[in-house]
Amino acid sequence: MDETEVLAEFRACDALLEGHFLLSSGRHSAHYLQCARVLMNPERASRLALATIQKIPRDIRSEIDVVVSPAMGGLIIGHEIGRALGKDAIFLERPEGTFELRRGFSLAPGAKVLMVEDVVTTGKSSREAIAAAEAAGGRVIAEASLVDRSAGSADLGVPFFPLVAINMPTYAPEEVPEELAAIPAEKPGSRKS
Repeated sequence: MDETEVLAEFRACDALLEGHFLLSSGRHSAHYLQCARVLMNPERASRLALATIQKIPRDIRSEIDVVVSPAMGGLIIGHEIGRALGKDAIFLERPEGTFELRRGFSLAPGAKVLMVEDVVTTGKSSREAIAAAEAAGGRVIAEASLVDRSAGSADLGVPFFPLVAINMPTYAPEEVPEELAAIPAEKPGSRKS
């Protein structure tokens, strides 16, 4: 799938939003990709997961022991990628502001982990999730995501395989253009702080 096809999937379910958005990274944008809406249809989620897996080199795919994703955003796509790979899919949560495994989830020492996110903007959340998985005993060998919004600048410390890289500008709070600043900012993601 290319950028046009992926954006068509988002548009088909009203998941490509336009306005003024405050992203979980703290950056502002005129566009928001509501992955929960695009993934609400199991057939579409499966199709996107399979397309994402095809971006991961075969030698890395063959090493994966478990798929880990941060809740909430990465949970559905992580589960679908786990299903497609025939691997367990578990998730990290932030009950106290930092990622941790809960609900009886654990990683075997040295387990080779594929981290899966929905959207990467700055990579901060991904780096935090990778650190948490490694602190729990896993070894993150790669990350996959539906969308890379970082314009290729996110350094996750591991090989990164997004389904698509989409250039939708984001702005630091002090860089927000006047026309965007004139619109009240919405925070549609799962993380409110």
